[in-house]
Amino acid sequence: MDKKLRKFNLFFSSLKDTFRLLKRNKIGFIGFLILIFIILMSFIGPYIVPFDTTSRLDKIYVKPSWEHPLGTDSQGRDILIQIIHGGRDVLIVAFLTGLLSTLIAVTFGSLSAFIGGRLDYLITSLADIVLTIPHFPLLSVLAAFIRLKSSFMIAFILALLSWPGLLRAVRAQVLSIKERDFIEAARALDLGTSYIVFSEILPNMMNYIVISFILSMTSAVYAQVGLILLGLVPLASHNWGVMINFAWTRGAIFYKNSIFYILSPIIAISLFQWSLISFTRSLEEIFNPRLGQGV
Repeated sequence: MDKKLRKFNLFFSSLKDTFRLLKRNKIGFIGFLILIFIILMSFIGPYIVPFDTTSRLDKIYVKPSWEHPLGTDSQGRDILIQIIHGGRDVLIVAFLTGLLSTLIAVTFGSLSAFIGGRLDYLITSLADIVLTIPHFPLLSVLAAFIRLKSSFMIAFILALLSWPGLLRAVRAQVLSIKERDFIEAARALDLGTSYIVFSEILPNMMNYIVISFILSMTSAVYAQVGLILLGLVPLASHNWGVMINFAWTRGAIFYKNSIFYILSPIIAISLFQWSLISFTRSLEEIFNPRLGQGV
């Protein structure tokens, strides 16, 4: 019982220190709070606020009011409710794309630099080939042959195209780290390649890896919204990209009261992106606390 209590106190103390570091950078902390709010709104909000698909012709493009805080769309449906229900798919695709692309880049980039030789040549050559491929035209072509009907499929395709840049950056850092004394000591002890890479080298790059993961998420958001806006992804599910597509294809720009319908998903996406980028400031404080001390 004492051991469990000690572990809980240690975890609580660690959590408290992390939260203190988060608050050290004001902009980063605000970004963190907005990010948490968007996540809660997107994943918990739909269970609290039901999605009403009923068309109301007498309420088309109604101005913001207490009943409809952001007004209504071309079918008289509440825009705020659509914003609440429209974030889940965007966030899932962003997270999965960032996670998969980061895993691919970090795993193969570190192994490429540490092992070297033919493996290094093969991996870097493959990365160079993928880097030279224009991604958006390729995604447009793939959309004609592959039905990108699920968030997981979109994330998988985006991840397969977005790992090379990070891989080369990871490889460059590993090439530098592997020459340090503690890596030489681990080699002398014959601890094994996998242990040295994943237990000695990668923890020293965690700051860069996590921030790169965040940046991969931002790129994924723009890519998926672009695909949806161009109609290359089926519009079966409702999300912020679909709202922009509908606003464009249904002529919302020609109605003076439709400004909130056009801007609401754009602002939601921009706010999510800003919160991610700002959050990286606090992440730097967590992984390198000396930054806040002026060291």
